[in-house]
Amino acid sequence: MKLVDTYPTNQKGKLKYRVGRVFPFGATVDADYIVNFSIYSKEATGCTLVLYHHGQSKPWMEIPFPEEFRIGNVYTMMVFGIDIETTEYGYRFDGPYDPGRGLMYDRNRVVLDPYAKSITGRTVWGVPPKENIQFQHRGQIVCEDYIWDGDKPLEIEAEKLVIYEMHVRSFTACENSGVRKKGTFAGLIEKIPYLKELGVNCVELMPIFEFDEFENSRVVDGKKLLNYWGYSTVGFFAPKSGYAASARFGMEVDELKNLIRHFHQNGIEVVLDVVFNHTAEGNENGPYISYRGIDNRTYYLLTPDGHYYNFSGCGNTMNCNNPIVRNMVLDCLRYWVSAFHVDGFRFDLASIMSRDKDGSPMINPPLLDSIANDAVLGKTLLIAEAWDAGGLYQVGRFKSWGRWSEWNGKYRDCLRKFIKGGAENAPELFCRIRGSQDLYGFNSSDSSVNFVTCHDGFTLYDLVSYNDKHNEANGEGNMDGCDDNYSWNCGVEGHTDDPEILALRKRQMKNMLTILLTSRGIPMLLSGDEFGNTQFGNNNAYCHDDEISWLDWSFLEKNRDMFEYVKTLIFFRKKHPVMRSNAKDSGQNSTGYPEMSLHGTIPWQFDENSPGLSFAYLYAEEGAKYGLKNDTFIYVIVNAHWEGHDFELPVIPEGYKWKLVVDSSNSGYNSDGHKFMNPRSTAILAANKTK
Repeated sequence: MKLVDTYPTNQKGKLKYRVGRVFPFGATVDADYIVNFSIYSKEATGCTLVLYHHGQSKPWMEIPFPEEFRIGNVYTMMVFGIDIETTEYGYRFDGPYDPGRGLMYDRNRVVLDPYAKSITGRTVWGVPPKENIQFQHRGQIVCEDYIWDGDKPLEIEAEKLVIYEMHVRSFTACENSGVRKKGTFAGLIEKIPYLKELGVNCVELMPIFEFDEFENSRVVDGKKLLNYWGYSTVGFFAPKSGYAASARFGMEVDELKNLIRHFHQNGIEVVLDVVFNHTAEGNENGPYISYRGIDNRTYYLLTPDGHYYNFSGCGNTMNCNNPIVRNMVLDCLRYWVSAFHVDGFRFDLASIMSRDKDGSPMINPPLLDSIANDAVLGKTLLIAEAWDAGGLYQVGRFKSWGRWSEWNGKYRDCLRKFIKGGAENAPELFCRIRGSQDLYGFNSSDSSVNFVTCHDGFTLYDLVSYNDKHNEANGEGNMDGCDDNYSWNCGVEGHTDDPEILALRKRQMKNMLTILLTSRGIPMLLSGDEFGNTQFGNNNAYCHDDEISWLDWSFLEKNRDMFEYVKTLIFFRKKHPVMRSNAKDSGQNSTGYPEMSLHGTIPWQFDENSPGLSFAYLYAEEGAKYGLKNDTFIYVIVNAHWEGHDFELPVIPEGYKWKLVVDSSNSGYNSDGHKFMNPRSTAILAANKTK
């Protein structure tokens, strides 16, 4: 027996329709393949549903919403008889056009549904758009019928994570990646054995929401430059179809779900890098894609004369704390968690989400509060990039409600400065290694995301190979990208065959990773750093779909020792939970030692408030506390000095014996109670009770 509200009341041509259901927004298919369309617009005076056959420039049907189909500020309609596999859709809105007041309605334009779950127009990566089609980005109707076979988000405790940031295309696009379906979601599945061997248990994917790679595209020195990174969203609910090998068949949603399921089967979480701070519509001169033509004054922060505030640095700023926009963001996050089983989100320029409608920072931003305390997102990892392009820097001060973690930019900068020889940075570095308790109190193990490199800036190899950025290939006169890199080229700018310089560079990379992976907080690695991948000194490769951005997998064999070193560090970290603890007690534990303590070249003789380049830190891991069979002592030695130093090792209880775990200079250990540290080197020793 059919429900009353599934009988059509109106007809146009072969299509029958009736008033629809207000929620959910978007295009939703029911069991009888009836499609419910629902969209919000506060100031429009009318709305028309526009239907296209796939790939056709002109619509085959337009259905104006009768006035009785508008409920409040929502236009809603059920349509019967649509072939969902061959249909694309959009909307026309009637309303006032008055840019000085922020009103941008134009019924001659068809605009994209903000809730579209699949978007056509850029289905195959890199295929130029058809210039004669005005409505480039169209919604497609998705059936939520993927079979998960019992999968769900993994919910690994945050302090146990080792995050690995990657670009979906860059990771496998190179010819030597060994992957069949290069540059795609399916291609990533082929690399899961590699990620498991490395030991990471969380991948952070750079933007995979639908974006236009041809936005601001240009040719420089014969190379086509694109919007490669994708930090310019077209649709928040749709995966980037150009990343799917199966997108031409309309299967990008299932391909991404399949990737996530395979990651989960191998114990790897998936975190998405999301960009809610702006959209691809840009400023006053930007295109009509979606929000501008639907409800410009609701979705964007506008000046009193109708211009766009630009706290994102990308032309516009989303009005995140407007109730409608706030609900849209929440709907989006819930959708990705429930429909795609995503484990977490990293929020690009998250400080924008704390701004009021006039751009001023709010004390208790409603959106951040709602995300932190949402029922569906209750077990979801939330990571903030706690700054924005408008100068708001909130690292250590981002309102968290006990739920938000942060990219710790202070950790990155401090470690970089110290390793290149900044003795004055040592006192701050000790705070960072402890988990930045000066910033996060005793919640550091799951509040501070520690990193040395990320997509934005130098790779780890370039950090030790270049004093200055080399972004000439971007076509912006080397004016783009950050100038404060805190890098050191070890004596030669860029490429060299000098074996001593190459050895020093490798040692410096290992030194930073040793400290990173033995610090309290959540460590994050940039993909390719584990084998010395380079971007040839480019610290802003946002536009390069070429060898600058692609991982060169030949470096894996060339720098196999580097890969093995990182793999050992990750395994060691997983094995010893003391390095992930939020220990509040600075007194002795049952081992007879403080759980964490700082030392100089002579144990227990150290002034942590003084500058210096040589120090060590001791973890006394209490087996009973962490559910382990035995106590373990871990001694991490750091010598950032350009001269060698002898370190006396701490006296440990009878029956324990120091053994070398790693040494960035491969100098060994002769078990005499001392460890000589070569210039600019690090080492880890561990002691268990001998049998």
